[in-house]
Amino acid sequence: MSTVNKSRRDFLKLTSLTGGGLLLGFSWFSAEAKAPIVAAAPEAAATLGFNSYLSIAPDGLITILSPNPELGQNIMTSFPMIVAEELDADWTKVKVLQAPLDTKAFERQVTGGSGAVPHSWKLLRNAGATARAMLMGAAAARWTVPVEELTTSDGFVIHAKTSKKAGYGELAEEASKLPVPKEVKWKDRKDFKLIGKEIKNVANHDIVTGAPLFGLDFYREGMLQAMIQRPPAFGMKIKSVDAEAAKAMPGIINVVTFKNNVAVVGKSTWEIIKARRVLKVEYEKDGNIESTDDHNTLFKSLLDTGTPTVRRKDGDVETAFKNAAKVIRSEYQCPFLSHSPMEPQNFFAHVREDGAELIGPTQVPGAARSDAAKLLGIPEDKITVQITRLGGGFGRRLKTDYSNEAVELSSILKAPVKVSWTREDDMTGGSYRPAVRYRFEAALDASGNMIGYKCRGVGINSGNPTRENNFPAAAVENLLIESVEHRSPITTGAWRAPITNFLAFAEQSFLDEVAEASGKDPIQFRLDLLQKVKTTPVGTVGYSPDRMIAVTNLAVEKSKWGVKKPGVSQGFSVYFSHRSYVAQVAEVVMKNNKPSVTKVWAACDCGEVVNLSGARQQVMGGIVDGMGHAMFSKLTFKEGEPQEKNFDTYRLIRMREIPEVETYFVDNGIDPTGLGEPALPPTGGAIANAIYKATGKRVKSQPFLDDPVFTAKAAPLRAAPKKVVPPKKTKLPPSSLKKSKVQ
Repeated sequence: MSTVNKSRRDFLKLTSLTGGGLLLGFSWFSAEAKAPIVAAAPEAAATLGFNSYLSIAPDGLITILSPNPELGQNIMTSFPMIVAEELDADWTKVKVLQAPLDTKAFERQVTGGSGAVPHSWKLLRNAGATARAMLMGAAAARWTVPVEELTTSDGFVIHAKTSKKAGYGELAEEASKLPVPKEVKWKDRKDFKLIGKEIKNVANHDIVTGAPLFGLDFYREGMLQAMIQRPPAFGMKIKSVDAEAAKAMPGIINVVTFKNNVAVVGKSTWEIIKARRVLKVEYEKDGNIESTDDHNTLFKSLLDTGTPTVRRKDGDVETAFKNAAKVIRSEYQCPFLSHSPMEPQNFFAHVREDGAELIGPTQVPGAARSDAAKLLGIPEDKITVQITRLGGGFGRRLKTDYSNEAVELSSILKAPVKVSWTREDDMTGGSYRPAVRYRFEAALDASGNMIGYKCRGVGINSGNPTRENNFPAAAVENLLIESVEHRSPITTGAWRAPITNFLAFAEQSFLDEVAEASGKDPIQFRLDLLQKVKTTPVGTVGYSPDRMIAVTNLAVEKSKWGVKKPGVSQGFSVYFSHRSYVAQVAEVVMKNNKPSVTKVWAACDCGEVVNLSGARQQVMGGIVDGMGHAMFSKLTFKEGEPQEKNFDTYRLIRMREIPEVETYFVDNGIDPTGLGEPALPPTGGAIANAIYKATGKRVKSQPFLDDPVFTAKAAPLRAAPKKVVPPKKTKLPPSSLKKSKVQ
């Protein structure tokens, strides 16, 4: 049975549609919100060419099939909320099912880039509104009344004049026989009942009761378990393997060497772990072997001598710096980081003569299938992929190395096998946040105005370590953004808010340096630059200055920026990433010569907030993630070997260190623009700028607490910071002011 037909049949069975009802098929990922296709009978559904479903069963149950992997970003709650809002449904009768992989049907069956809700917003609204219109049409025909006289509420169609009322389940069969309207009217925002409210995650019960949702939960009778011994260092390869002692251990079925891996196969993970410890594997050098100290030296050299790629150049940068009254120059550096998801990597594969079955946690099920097809040399349509819930991803599960291991091992063993990683495997298995170093330069005229700006980024396997169209681009007449790349055997990949997770800290810290050199309040300095973007932009403008001004003003207002508190220092940061805007103010106090973050205010503009509860959790999660990694975490290498292999040496933020977080959202009626990542980038900058005010020390490398000023027994701290003058509030256009309010 094909993946497509199997998903349709399962859908019909699970949604009570075998006895009839309304079934709408609509395209989740088309460029436009096209009208859905309708089917009245289950047998018709198998032949229709639609790729997602909204069903209303005779018992009133409303179900949609969700294609995107769920890793905690809440789309399995947000997606049905959008549909249910336009449908005017009873939320207690709505459920959502995880779709299997179907690359022909789903154009973007991926979780990454904070793009799921922005991409699907309009067509999900259209699907719900279409179903509602058809149900009202069915009621109008049944009661012989004008459809204009009908209203809906909580899963019912109502005719107030005759006091008639019918549930959606009662009308579903009749509605399915009506033609699909070409155009439907969406709700006015003021009439929203679900969108913008706090709605509990639909999977909460299963999560807290330990229901089998995650890849590690998956079990099938007869499957084999496997763990893999990989080279201890990057730039090494297997020279010899002695597996006799491991094979003799209880519960061990086989030991298999393939590519640069040694797989121990057995009946249970504990038996495999013990057997893996007695493996005797000898390795030899295979290419470059690099250490963290090598990288530090390399970065400084490449900043001076590397051949850069020019990402953006505006104006006459050389002349601006030559004629500057003052030049400010700083360098900032970040280490490698592990993704450290709560659930280590795992995947199940069953390779058969007629195809293959894959099951597990992946952000890119399509890539998992295509890579498996290449490995096996078979067509993709012979491979099915079932997506489990992900116990964290943060970009690590955009890779397919761990699913490929399961596929290749199953092919060798000719049996179903589940490959599981330990925490140490996960920590040392690569695909890290790239290490990067930046050099910033700013040119000021005699009045303290920034007339020139340079940024050169050097990254390890990072692609482009800059974001050349982000602020302050377009605000400076003479601007140069460059990048230099170093190729390394240490594997890297996307890490939550790729590149901007560190770049934002570096840029926002440097802007505070420039503001101080110009004699201006750091927030007013930014507002003045944003005003220039509005009035006299330079080159391409890749962001909205009005939206950035709005979150800045909101953060200033809510945090009472500049109001002096004894022993408390504030720092500010604002950033645009993944289409959204977040401004933060962090408060820092010094305890035992170390900075402690006590509170963070976050002002966010992510467009329409679908689920207020989920949105707040995304913002808090981003802040905790950003703060923890900026202050505590690092991954270092000695001769290619990761030195931090578990949480005893890889420092994460602890519960007692999490600050109070206040979150506010600008409610401007703009379509959703994403929230899974945008709250993380500005956090490091806000904290670093607060640390500077508290200590006079500008931390320029992460993790902050590794700085000598905090590790020394008696580090000198500066006197109390100068009085901060609150910035002038920059006015937005009248149209924006009328629409803006705080949720």
